[in-house]
Amino acid sequence: MMADPLRGKRLVILGLARQGRALARFAAGVGAEVVVSDLRPPEALAEEMAALADLNVEFVLGEHPPSLLEGTDVLALSGGVPLTAPIVVAAQERNITLTNDSLEFARRAPAPLVGITGSAGKTTTTALAGAIGRASGRRTWVGGNIGNPLIEKLGEIAAEDLIILELSSFQLELWDRSPAIAAILNITPNHLDRHGTMAAYSAAKASIVHHQRADDVAILGADDPGAMALAELAPGRLRTYSARQPVDDGAYVAAGQIWLAGDGVRKPVLSVDQIPLRGPHNVLNVLAAVTVADSAGIGPAAIQDGVAQFESVAHRLEPVATIDGVQYVNDSIATAPERALAALAAFDEPLVLLAGGRDKNMVWDEWAEQVSRRVRHVVLFGSLGPLLEKLLEAQPSPPPHTRVEALAEAVDAAHTIAQPGDIVLLSPGGTSYDAYRDFEERGEQFRRLVRALATEKEQV
Repeated sequence: MMADPLRGKRLVILGLARQGRALARFAAGVGAEVVVSDLRPPEALAEEMAALADLNVEFVLGEHPPSLLEGTDVLALSGGVPLTAPIVVAAQERNITLTNDSLEFARRAPAPLVGITGSAGKTTTTALAGAIGRASGRRTWVGGNIGNPLIEKLGEIAAEDLIILELSSFQLELWDRSPAIAAILNITPNHLDRHGTMAAYSAAKASIVHHQRADDVAILGADDPGAMALAELAPGRLRTYSARQPVDDGAYVAAGQIWLAGDGVRKPVLSVDQIPLRGPHNVLNVLAAVTVADSAGIGPAAIQDGVAQFESVAHRLEPVATIDGVQYVNDSIATAPERALAALAAFDEPLVLLAGGRDKNMVWDEWAEQVSRRVRHVVLFGSLGPLLEKLLEAQPSPPPHTRVEALAEAVDAAHTIAQPGDIVLLSPGGTSYDAYRDFEERGEQFRRLVRALATEKEQV
């Protein structure tokens, strides 16, 4: 067996979160000299350090000093580390190789990869494709930006398995290869605080198809101009999917059915009514997953079973509780205006919307217009609250709104405002970083707050 390319190399990993720990464990196991650096102090990282205590790993905590780069061969970036960070810029000036855990996994994956990216919907689509894969009886691994890093599982994966990766722009900006089956769901403004421009953001996403070969498959959302703008980059088979019109190669909706087209054949796969998820955006996610599954050789019966058995992914239009006839729904994943607008479109009921968080240089005009038309009452919270309040008050018919500081106050306010038949919807539109580690922590806090309300109701 050939030695791993990291053997004997000095690998510095920036970030001691889940992905950094997984890469550290793998790299140490193949004989790399591993250094892990995190800007957080040691007292904040006791649990993370304990998880690597059995390995010969050096920790540099509380800073990323320039001395980290001395003798370094490879610098691995966790998702939160931008290319503009001083330590990364210095590494590039020294021609030190940059990488991340998902790229190192892709370089060693024993089976062909399916990669899924997009500004919205990629987690649900990835999970759907995974459910379909499992329904087919094929051993299916789901990872990347979802679940546990698959680099920890390399020794367990076989050539006949199915590997499905959710890939973010932060991961893809370092990739020098593309999956054999690659899907770009949509490209709308997102993470502009990180990438700076839409062109840079789109270029990062485009890496998922840019390095494909002639026998690979690219799948694009036909209803999204941003995704379709990348069609010319795909060197192999181009498949699309649409909820608006038939396509020649891919999946589409017609007469209440999802159809598959390819090789001159069109066949119905399942009814739209069989989709267990709310909202038009989830119809698109199913169309994408169906096209991915078909491209991977999975038949209609498994597609039907996988979709029918699928349950909503946490923090994505996730029902939490119904209290006094009011349903509380957790859509903490909505960290961009477009995501929040998709959530609004999933409901016909009157809405009490919890919106806010932190801005990332997004355009909110359409959000303000649609919220003014659609929402019965808006509860604004977080550092983004004042901006959204100003935009709503500038509308011709501003909706009733309440501004508070924190999510806990927002839930209390919504509980007071909501009436039987309403939906209280946490779909913030902003990121969680003004108060939480990530959108998951914010969603978990929302769950706790709502369940506390339910408990109080039971005790009355």
